[in-house]
Amino acid sequence: MDWLTRPLVTLGGAQVSLAKLALFVLAIVLVLALSRAIGGLVGSRLLARTAMDRGLQYAVGRITYYVLLVIGLMVALQTSGIEVGSLTVVLGALGVGIGFGLQNIVNNFVSGLILLVERPVQLGDWIEVAGRGGRVQRIGGRSTTIVTSDNITIIIPNADLVTNQITNWSHGDPKVRFRLKVGVAYGSDLERVRTALMEVASAHPAVLRDPVPMVFFGLLHRVRRFLARPGTGGVDRRGQDAGPVS
Repeated sequence: MDWLTRPLVTLGGAQVSLAKLALFVLAIVLVLALSRAIGGLVGSRLLARTAMDRGLQYAVGRITYYVLLVIGLMVALQTSGIEVGSLTVVLGALGVGIGFGLQNIVNNFVSGLILLVERPVQLGDWIEVAGRGGRVQRIGGRSTTIVTSDNITIIIPNADLVTNQITNWSHGDPKVRFRLKVGVAYGSDLERVRTALMEVASAHPAVLRDPVPMVFFGLLHRVRRFLARPGTGGVDRRGQDAGPVS
């Protein structure tokens, strides 16, 4: 069984054999599984019993996963008999390679950490990026997943959410006001149109009573247009029909 302990390569003064390599791979698998399990347990089970909001629970769970992953990798190296200090040269060369070839991946990963710590975008928020809107389903290490009202999944690199301008409909306060433009025929009874719009807005369960809905009148290209401005308690029903106007 000498072939298992025979050195295959030397990394920074540390001799790596097939046995050490196999032990290291096994340790990495265990670290990944345990980190993911503990991070998920903290984010979705333990913190779910507290008054902490859902976005912060997810952020704490992801950060816990990354911290355990880094600690686990260090322990895996030590357990495999590979001294971390002896890999300084290798890690330095790897850092240069990351700086040139994996710059975008590292940029997205760091941006993901910024999103989790500063929380300008949280899990469950409704955001608009480049004219497309959707609800944040997941903030990963490289990208963020949002789902539109048409159930279309959009994958956005984390760096785009940090460096570009986005619209967050749910940030800070879930109450928002929508402006709904309604066109009517020229010569219509203005008071009846106004009354119908107010009745529809007041009867909708998602429209707040304070502030009250408002209707404004305007004229554009010989078509009379009404601007309804109902305030809602959130954007859960964004993109859905409020019902027909009769």
